[in-house]
Amino acid sequence: MASVSILVTGAAGYIGSHTVLQLLLSGFRVVAVDNLDNSSQVAIDRVAELAGDLGKNLTFFKIDIRNKADLGKIFASDNFDAVIHFAGLKAVGESVQKPLLYYNNNLIGTITLLEVMSAHGCKKLVFSSSATVYGWPKEVPCTEEFPLCAVNPYGRTKLFIEEICRDIQRSDTDWNIILLRYFNPVGAHPSGYIGEDPHGIPNNLMPFVQQVAVGRRPALTVYGSDYSTKDGTGVRDYIHVVDLADGHLAALKKLFEDPKIGCEVYNLGTGKGTSVLEMVAAFEKASGKKIPLIMSGRRPGDAEIVYASTSKAEKELNWKAKYGIDEMCRDQWNWASKNPRGYGSPDDAN
Repeated sequence: MASVSILVTGAAGYIGSHTVLQLLLSGFRVVAVDNLDNSSQVAIDRVAELAGDLGKNLTFFKIDIRNKADLGKIFASDNFDAVIHFAGLKAVGESVQKPLLYYNNNLIGTITLLEVMSAHGCKKLVFSSSATVYGWPKEVPCTEEFPLCAVNPYGRTKLFIEEICRDIQRSDTDWNIILLRYFNPVGAHPSGYIGEDPHGIPNNLMPFVQQVAVGRRPALTVYGSDYSTKDGTGVRDYIHVVDLADGHLAALKKLFEDPKIGCEVYNLGTGKGTSVLEMVAAFEKASGKKIPLIMSGRRPGDAEIVYASTSKAEKELNWKAKYGIDEMCRDQWNWASKNPRGYGSPDDAN
């Protein structure tokens, strides 16, 4: 596999860094790129350490993929077999406040990447999409055939990119693309050495819970306690980030094994719904910490229940999530307790 070269964009981010590690451990050569806008090079350095001798197969470039000249130089210096594309901004609330920032970053970045890939004859892509493309599903579990209806600018960027990928593949059947729609990634590498470290106030449940547990924030605000669910709180499909990373390897394998895959889409989740309060209880059990709660009204744009049907990925990618919420919370707490300030030093601001 060391002769197989993979370019990973957004490689220093939460899911990117875990996927780069799994790629290295599976023997791939990885060229990692990231503009470090919402991530840290420390993550890349730690991935190289965790990979041991295989860390020598990792090269990192700090670039913005919207810079066509910089990206072109990287493609000219290597012969990539495939690209895994994570790079993009991903905070739903921020996307509502700053839609142009999201369209510029996510769409122009992807279009530039696709143009450079095409120019260099690299036409295998795994794209990091999202369950947000389902909007507020009328029923669950969500299957890949559900109607698509993004309800915020972030989700729309994912939806537009999916459509761009489908159009490109229709226009040129040399392209083979897998779109991975994933649900709610949580947890961390079992070593506690890499994990999620969002800049600013976390947008997702678990990084927020983690920051409350280590004393960085006073309490967790739970938005919505009157949903038609078992305990009134929203239900989501949480997936361990290592399972998710392995899902990208399964997709890559499929691209290499099936030259006629075209443009195919797969959900990556556990296929089970877990409520906010169930997740908090599991984290309290794993950490031994009490998480103070503030119950608040529903947040506009939040769906009541969203979880995945994963049977297509299980059948066609031969992939299935292995870890449950107990392991997710155990590994999240292991990361948080060893790195209370994430990748930053204790002197860093919140």
